[in-house]
Amino acid sequence: MRWRSTLASLWLLMVLTTLDAHDRNRPRNQDDIRQRKRKRARHGKQGRCVYQGLTMFDQAVWSPKPCVTCLCTGSRVVCEEITCPTLPCHLPFTPARKCCPICMEPGKTTSSDYMGDSPVPNDPSESFNPLTQEGIQRILWREEEERHKEELLRRKDGTRRKRRKERKEKAEIQRKLVEDRRREEEEALRLEVEREDEKWRRQMEEQEQRRRKEEERSTQEDFERQARENEMRVEEERRRQEEILGKNVMALEEEEEERVEGEEVVWLRGDVFQMTGNVPEKPDLLPVPIPRPATKEDELEEPQDKKEVLLHNRAGLPPGCDISDVTVACENAQLNYFPPLAIPKLKSLNLEGNNISSIPAEAFNGIPNLEWINLKKNKLTSTGIAKTFGGLKMLRRLYLDGNLLETVPSDLPSTLQELKISENRIRGINKSSFQDLKSLMILELEGNLLSEGNIDPMAFTHVTQLSYLRLGRNHLRTVPQGLPSTLLELYLENNLIEEISETVFNQTDSLNVVSLRHNRLDETRIAPMAWINHRNLESVDLSHNDLHLVPSFLPRSLVHLVLVGNNIERIPSYVFAHMEPGLEYLYLSYNKLDGEGIEPESFFGTYHSMIELCMDHNHLVTVPSGINEMTNLHFLRLNNNMIRSIPDDGICNPDQSGDSTLVTLQIENNYIDPEKISPTSFSCVHSPSSVVLNPQRSK
Repeated sequence: MRWRSTLASLWLLMVLTTLDAHDRNRPRNQDDIRQRKRKRARHGKQGRCVYQGLTMFDQAVWSPKPCVTCLCTGSRVVCEEITCPTLPCHLPFTPARKCCPICMEPGKTTSSDYMGDSPVPNDPSESFNPLTQEGIQRILWREEEERHKEELLRRKDGTRRKRRKERKEKAEIQRKLVEDRRREEEEALRLEVEREDEKWRRQMEEQEQRRRKEEERSTQEDFERQARENEMRVEEERRRQEEILGKNVMALEEEEEERVEGEEVVWLRGDVFQMTGNVPEKPDLLPVPIPRPATKEDELEEPQDKKEVLLHNRAGLPPGCDISDVTVACENAQLNYFPPLAIPKLKSLNLEGNNISSIPAEAFNGIPNLEWINLKKNKLTSTGIAKTFGGLKMLRRLYLDGNLLETVPSDLPSTLQELKISENRIRGINKSSFQDLKSLMILELEGNLLSEGNIDPMAFTHVTQLSYLRLGRNHLRTVPQGLPSTLLELYLENNLIEEISETVFNQTDSLNVVSLRHNRLDETRIAPMAWINHRNLESVDLSHNDLHLVPSFLPRSLVHLVLVGNNIERIPSYVFAHMEPGLEYLYLSYNKLDGEGIEPESFFGTYHSMIELCMDHNHLVTVPSGINEMTNLHFLRLNNNMIRSIPDDGICNPDQSGDSTLVTLQIENNYIDPEKISPTSFSCVHSPSSVVLNPQRSK
């Protein structure tokens, strides 16, 4: 009974509370209703917005940033993005927001960057949940976190694009390097083919000359044999005639004796004595002249008047000179003087192999357009050609090899690009020797009397385009100082060089080829920082020096290394590991390498780059370790060692897949028994005919 009364009391209390709330919300009279309508209309016209019961006038701040403009109409807030530097904005601009909870004076819009998705209530009496300061702060934090995430994503995307671009650039650079190397290999192959063709052509010419000489000798022998036969026939005829004459004389004597004995002179054959004038005279005992074959001089022999006309048509050139278009050649013509020439269109002049000792200053006045002069193998002196070439403004190449010059000629034209003064007596190079030769690209000074003491460190300062320099066969003990920065190839073979300092190659960043063969270099006299950081030095020739092991700190960019003819006994571990992209050609022939001098890591860094490896004429007893890991090896030479067997994995790696790359394998003149070689030992060789195995030495 009690709980029923309690339940009834609660129900009554709820009914009363509901009625009271309804009465409070319901307008009391008509005036109150009209007032609320006017208030609601004013809210719609003026744009006063109440977002979830929170009026934001007090929190608005001034900001010149772009804002979102909102206009409160009815129960929705219509927003539009504009730039309003004079309108108050509540929060920083964010493009993701569409509306704002703030409205200003009647007829105007306000700007902010926050929008609620729920409509603004028409009636303040309607229920709503006010947005607290903490809620706003959470919204701001959430938006800040979203902006931070977007910024991180944008940065990651930028970093990804940058890395992709860098990889593409690196790939392009690598492709260009590969293409350049391929072109260089093709060019080297082409040059090699041309050299082989030239060698073959010279051999054919030599064979043809030998054949001609043989034919001439055979013809000469035939002529001599014929002459001897003729001489023998003449001698035989002479003897026969003498016999006949002797018989006739004997017959006459017998007749004369008979006449004397008969006391009567009977001229039975008196005509015999009267025919003495008709008796054949004693034949000429001189041999018949030996006919000689017609020579080129006989064929070229012409009448004197014709020679005079020819000389007149050859612009006054002496005998032994040829003229063709814009070229005059007087090679090996035994000239003792510079021929007077007046051919303005002449471009090339060849006077090699004569006895010219001096050239007058006005010798080139009639040939001012010369581009190439060859004065090799004459007797020119420094005083004999002083201030001779200054007027040749078109001269590009000047060859003065094999003369008697003691200094570099002065007053050379600035257009000169190639100067060769090898095999002279030049004793020094001073600062002004090449002062005006700013276009000089090729300079050869081999076979002179140069040393490190008579070459001025500033001698090459003015040759700003020099790329090719030859100083071989001199008396240099160190690499000359002050080499030009444009130098690409440097040849210092056949000198007395004993060391390479750290600073000698500091300025030669473009250096590509260095030849130091036939010197006195020891691996301990090569400074560690001499050339290790060079990025363009690809070819180094250190053959025929005094090296006992492969030098460390070789250039990083090294591709071609020649160490032939040294005393190398060991290849240190990781000596090639720092090279990029890797060593491709290594020549270690004629050294003292044995089985203990090559370590398992000796060839580390060359496994994917090595193309050609020569280790012939050493003391190897086994195939060096590491060769079977060279995946790009094309040529391998191990002949003339002391190798006795070839393991199955000594040269070829049985685990390696792919096409075979080894094209040529030379391993003859060892102590290998061909019958004990496994069939898989040469599995990586391109073809069986590429393996040169015989002959072998006997044990």
